[in-house]
Amino acid sequence: MRQQVGRIGVELGQLVVGAAIGIAGPVLLPLMLVSVPVTLVAGLGILLFVGVVWLTRRLADLQRRRAAAVLGEPIASPYSPLPRGLLAQTRALLGDPATWRDLAWLLCQFVVGVGCLTLGIGLWLAAVQCLSAPLLNALLPADATFSPAVLELTGRSGPLPWLLVPVGALLVVVAYRLPRHLIAGQARLAGWLLAPTAAVRLSVRVDELTTTRAAAVDASAVELRRLERDLHDGAQVRLVALRMNLGMAEDAIDTDPAEAKTLLAEAQASASAALSELRDLVRGIHPPVLADRGLGSAVQALALTLASSIPIELDLRLDRRLGAPVESAAYFVVAESLANAVRHSGADRIQVNVVDSGPALQITVRDDGRGGANPSHGTGLRGIQRRVSAFDGTLRIDSPPGGPTVLEMELPCGS
Repeated sequence: MRQQVGRIGVELGQLVVGAAIGIAGPVLLPLMLVSVPVTLVAGLGILLFVGVVWLTRRLADLQRRRAAAVLGEPIASPYSPLPRGLLAQTRALLGDPATWRDLAWLLCQFVVGVGCLTLGIGLWLAAVQCLSAPLLNALLPADATFSPAVLELTGRSGPLPWLLVPVGALLVVVAYRLPRHLIAGQARLAGWLLAPTAAVRLSVRVDELTTTRAAAVDASAVELRRLERDLHDGAQVRLVALRMNLGMAEDAIDTDPAEAKTLLAEAQASASAALSELRDLVRGIHPPVLADRGLGSAVQALALTLASSIPIELDLRLDRRLGAPVESAAYFVVAESLANAVRHSGADRIQVNVVDSGPALQITVRDDGRGGANPSHGTGLRGIQRRVSAFDGTLRIDSPPGGPTVLEMELPCGS
């Protein structure tokens, strides 16, 4: 019983808040109607206009949060970033459709909010009067100058007040169940008027794709420069030394066979080293175990390689093979995250979670090190950001000073 009473109080409180927000509409709309022509004609009223829009947007943000709690999904903000300067901001606000949609919502919220509050409270008052009609009829004298509405309705006839008791019981049920639907209706109204329009969503999506495309191009350029540097500084140098040793061995083979053998041995060592570096380079591009056995086995092999430095705990929940680009990106963000933790964190333990949730691959790398990880302080985290953003994924970094450091990455599996 206490829970039901508490729920009634909460729902009526929500209706009161909705009505209070709506009452701002008749107050702000005249101010807007006054400030806009004055601003356009004489350049005055700019501060009033900006202040009205600012207050309207704060109320709209409040309603978005309330609606998101009711609907179970967030309502995105449709506002574009404002330029610098009061005049530029005023022009942007005047031309922003979201400004006028907010005002339209305020007017609708006034009608809906006040109407819902009146209906919600009125039903309870009517239910109480109907249930108490026989008692009121018995207690109030017949010649009373004032009678409740229910007694006026029945004409204070003997049996009629008793007929209102079942009506009161029905009104109690309606009054108990209706407010939650009224609140949901206000939330849907907010979702319809306060959410970004299709044009705004398309513009935001285009901006996101432009950013991710630039990140993908940057990541490819960085990867190509790394390959070029590794080939130039590693295998190429050894192959040049191999060629020189073979040339000197060819010149010395008739005159100094012992020296020729030494040079051939050095050439063989250079060939072996160059071959090893080329294998490492190929493995860095796409590890064979990743192609043959999948992401889970590749991460396990990577953890075994680094386990001699720091203990690594794995939680891999992968029930299928993903697309090769997704698996490759996931492997390298895990590898880069572990390399950063081993080199810089001073951690005693690392935890890696890779979970295939269906639409996306959830990757979490946590270490108990010193914390303070920041993408602006090194290329490792920026490389992870570029690789993840190329797949329209996300990277969240939580690394307070003193630790722990938690990297949460999400890669869409359909990319």
